[in-house]
Amino acid sequence: MNDALFEALATRRSVKPDLLAAPAPSGDELTRILTVAARVPDHKKLVPWRFMVFEGDARAAAGEIFAAACLAEENEPSPIRLDTERKRFLRAPLVIAVVSRVSKRPGAPEWEQILSAGAATYNLCLAANALGYGTSWLTEWVAYSPFVREKLGLADSERIAGFVHIGTPKEKPEERERPKLEAIVTRWGA
Repeated sequence: MNDALFEALATRRSVKPDLLAAPAPSGDELTRILTVAARVPDHKKLVPWRFMVFEGDARAAAGEIFAAACLAEENEPSPIRLDTERKRFLRAPLVIAVVSRVSKRPGAPEWEQILSAGAATYNLCLAANALGYGTSWLTEWVAYSPFVREKLGLADSERIAGFVHIGTPKEKPEERERPKLEAIVTRWGA
């Protein structure tokens, strides 16, 4: 048994984006993280996901898209709200979008492809955590905005599975309450 791995899985926590600072993984570390993220169940080898990396000035450029989407899709957003949208990806030094893409393929149901994208997103978090970085998997409204989807170049068959914010935790996150197993586990046929 790998006690260290088990303990890491048993105690991992998300870190709020505002609590993630530089440095973030880059170069070889980022390649290692994305390689592990891509190593998930993938029925029929369809690769039903892809990764979009936002680092450096690209984070601010994405923020301009989010502010423009807010202006286009909401009724008179306040200047404070627009500023918040401009800074959305500046909260963490690295953000990776996991884009779920579904292919029509006999024997590979859509649901399995979506689950594979979710597994890739979680593996991304775990790989970054294994290298000592904090992560936060979020979608927020921008993941569902038609304007944002268009500006990020998503095809009709693609959706954002999540935006994973990555950086060095400024502080250790507090533990939160977890579900009691007796409330979520049943033994069929017992």
